[in-house]
Amino acid sequence: MLNQFIQAARLLLVDDEASNIRLLERILRRAGYSHVRGTVDSRDAEKMVEEFKPDLILLDLHMPHLDGFAVLKQLAPRVMGPGYVPVLMLTGDATPEAKRGALSLGAKDFVAKPFDASEVLLRIRNLLETRMLYSALEQDNGALQTLVRARTEDLDRSQIEIVERLAKAAEIRDDDTGRHTHRVARQAALIAEALGAGDRFVELIRRAAPLHDVGKIGIPDSILLKAGSLTPSEMDIVRSHTVIGARLLSGGHSELVKMAERIALSHHERWNGSGYPHGLRGEDIPLEARLVGLADVLDALTHRRPYRPASPLDEALAELVKERGHHFDPALVDALMDSKCYEPMLEVSVLNSQEFRLPVNGLPH
Repeated sequence: MLNQFIQAARLLLVDDEASNIRLLERILRRAGYSHVRGTVDSRDAEKMVEEFKPDLILLDLHMPHLDGFAVLKQLAPRVMGPGYVPVLMLTGDATPEAKRGALSLGAKDFVAKPFDASEVLLRIRNLLETRMLYSALEQDNGALQTLVRARTEDLDRSQIEIVERLAKAAEIRDDDTGRHTHRVARQAALIAEALGAGDRFVELIRRAAPLHDVGKIGIPDSILLKAGSLTPSEMDIVRSHTVIGARLLSGGHSELVKMAERIALSHHERWNGSGYPHGLRGEDIPLEARLVGLADVLDALTHRRPYRPASPLDEALAELVKERGHHFDPALVDALMDSKCYEPMLEVSVLNSQEFRLPVNGLPH
């Protein structure tokens, strides 16, 4: 494999003496190197490196226009960067200062002029071997990174699937259409976009929001599906779904599950501190919980529930504006209203409902 690499290796010669270039070309071609280019003008070196993409550069030190030090500085991104193109200095200046200066700028080896052909070929072979090993390591690392990305994507897809199935298990309890959690997630993401949140945050909230009511798994059907008004003790039990949901999601390590836990716990907190379970106020409430809380109420108002009928969109929006600064973060209400990012056409279940009005006791619980 090494011999194949050497035969295919590209060598660039930079020396202001044309006789030196011709001599090196003859030596290299006799040794089996067929991809050799040279220049006597050091100012062309950078352009030739970009076009020829050499595996090794043989560079003179003392030249007009640009000396070897200046050329090394120009080529630093390739010589000292991740590409690793070794440089062999060919120079009559064998002083310690010249060596230290060139080595500090990325040169890998020295050959003194006049040089011995056998020595030059051995040093070239050694540098090309290092170059080959480095290239093989880069390829292995690239393949490993590709494999890691594929495995990570598989894990992400599995995690998302589990999250979605968990959300479905929760919503099937009290949502006869089976679409509430998806509508809330979509609406929360739209408000986040209108607010100027980044793509990563928007996608996370779209994935995490469906779990906002996962804690309802722990609420008895006799209370969750009750058609009439709830007693104070029953209301306390319903409100415990926030703590139950957070407990179900606690201990997660991914951003998605951590965000879902915060949403489940705090999406019923209110801007003025009158919400539950902890009475958080203002920006102490996580942004994702504030977004889902607003989207949740909008969806709840405009869709029929066992304990109340649906309300028309304009009436629901008026209620949200009324609660701006009380129940809801003013900035989120403004973003919703200014962008008109609320769902313009509500689902058929709303249009077919027999009664359009707000619940007697105000906003949904």
